[in-house]
Amino acid sequence: MDPELEAFVPLLPSADLSDPEACRKIYDELAAARPAPDTSGLEVQDRTVPAEPDVAVRIYRPAQARGAVIWMHGGGWTVGTLDTEEHWAARIAATSGAVVISVAYRLSPENPFPAALDDAYAVLTWAHEHAAELGTDPDRIAVGGHSAGANLAAAMCLRSRDQQGPPIRFQLVNEAILDDRQQTWSARHFTETPWNTRDVRATALRHYLGSRPATPYAAPARADDLSGLPPAYVATAEFDPNRDEGIEYALRLLQAGVSVELHQWPGTFHGSMAIQSADVSQRQLARLGEVLRRALAA
Repeated sequence: MDPELEAFVPLLPSADLSDPEACRKIYDELAAARPAPDTSGLEVQDRTVPAEPDVAVRIYRPAQARGAVIWMHGGGWTVGTLDTEEHWAARIAATSGAVVISVAYRLSPENPFPAALDDAYAVLTWAHEHAAELGTDPDRIAVGGHSAGANLAAAMCLRSRDQQGPPIRFQLVNEAILDDRQQTWSARHFTETPWNTRDVRATALRHYLGSRPATPYAAPARADDLSGLPPAYVATAEFDPNRDEGIEYALRLLQAGVSVELHQWPGTFHGSMAIQSADVSQRQLARLGEVLRRALAA
């Protein structure tokens, strides 16, 4: 493990999604303890996207932005808010030069699949229809997220392709949980890794799926056909149960004729990018902005 990251491991609280309210409280407190993000040079606005039900979003708009990114937070579909995600969203807007639309999708287990996906897809549709109002190009919309949010981004691409929905220029899939079957090497062997363990994954999936069987829109690794999807940046952490399903997703995209950049970050663990004092975290964050800037400028 990267020594800068390893020093923080004993300080990390355990994630117990079996008690969603307690876990949300811990997650909120950790986010609130961090320094406020630098939003100078950004216009930040809270909006409500009309849907059933309406969806709250927070928009981060840099000067002279052309493209937009629909951004979904992580947290096992169980924790996370617009406030806890502002550190990621503001940084991505500043480094990518794109309008970042951070989505407060409904959380499970109170709102199981497909509630979160429906919310995210409603925001995608709204952003495409209101591109002029947002000051962006309707043909330069990307989707992205971390962990469960990356699952939603990949699922949005499948749904938009299948339903001839709004065009998606690019997908950013960071440390995604994509497969409910837990049969990859990393899912079977990384059972007690920091933040994300086999039990955490299983509980998150149980909350999210509820009583429904997994479909490709809930677990994109189950999709038989990945052709016709947007180009992708897929990032994985070395010590993460999610690692191998991310790598397999990238390889399957390539085999389906989709352009992919796959970046496996050595020495990292799931969510370690939040330890922003580490050099590797700074490089990971910078890379997110760089690939989005390039993809939306092309």
